[in-house]
Amino acid sequence: MVKFLPLKQAVAENLKDGDSVAFEGFTHLIPTAAAHEAIRQGFRDLTLIRMTPDLIYDQMIGMGMAKKIVFSYVGNPGVGLLRRARDAIENGFPRSLEIEEHSHAGMANAYEAGAAGLPCAVFRGYRGAGLAAVNPNIKSVTCPFTGEVLAAVPSIRPDVTFIHAQKADRKGNVLVEGIIGIQKEAVLAAKRAVVTVEEVVDNFDDLHPNLTVLPRWTIAAISVVPGGSHPSYAHGYYARDNAAYLEWDEIAADREKFQAWMQVYVIEKSADDFAARVEHLRKAA
Repeated sequence: MVKFLPLKQAVAENLKDGDSVAFEGFTHLIPTAAAHEAIRQGFRDLTLIRMTPDLIYDQMIGMGMAKKIVFSYVGNPGVGLLRRARDAIENGFPRSLEIEEHSHAGMANAYEAGAAGLPCAVFRGYRGAGLAAVNPNIKSVTCPFTGEVLAAVPSIRPDVTFIHAQKADRKGNVLVEGIIGIQKEAVLAAKRAVVTVEEVVDNFDDLHPNLTVLPRWTIAAISVVPGGSHPSYAHGYYARDNAAYLEWDEIAADREKFQAWMQVYVIEKSADDFAARVEHLRKAA
């Protein structure tokens, strides 16, 4: 049964050392506040899963929380590298990092297979690409009906998925609008799901029918964290903070500067600080 909890409690009750965890969001509704709370709580040996690791995974990797990442693109969107991730991969700092790289199509199909309770995903993909040479989890299978050779990858079944969304109703159903990405499938594939939302409303009765609504039985905990996806954007609430992505490139380029920034802006902050941003963000939208 879904519970409405403070973010600190929701993270503590659902994330454990050694878990495989997805903090999903595609350009939009990235669960930054949840990732920062996980950093404050200092989890270790995580397998981080995400189609597009960006700032939050750079931060978690830089803090030594990850033993492995499963991904289909690593970068600071619109800027360039993830410098903390690159330091870990190339130099083993602050610890060595195992990588499992896929295409976007591979990850999306793997999440969908996980949501359906299937052991693997079978699809057309990876033809002419070299990923199979460096990722042993990319296999090929022959269709028993047509003889066509297809790609196959293991389904993704995270121990826990975190997403950010616009609204929850008082029963615990969650509304996601705008670019959906793979959030729905990531929630349905996970053993547990935690959702941060901009606000709680009485119901969704006055909304148009073609929306993505995650039913309450798919979610373990909901935390109300206005502004919880900053610096990414939340459709209908606030715009993307492009300056923050540019600033991150300089911050992450230096190990000492990174640690100092994390101490001031993450470790010593709380979920309440995200709520304090919301008026500024809405004015900028």
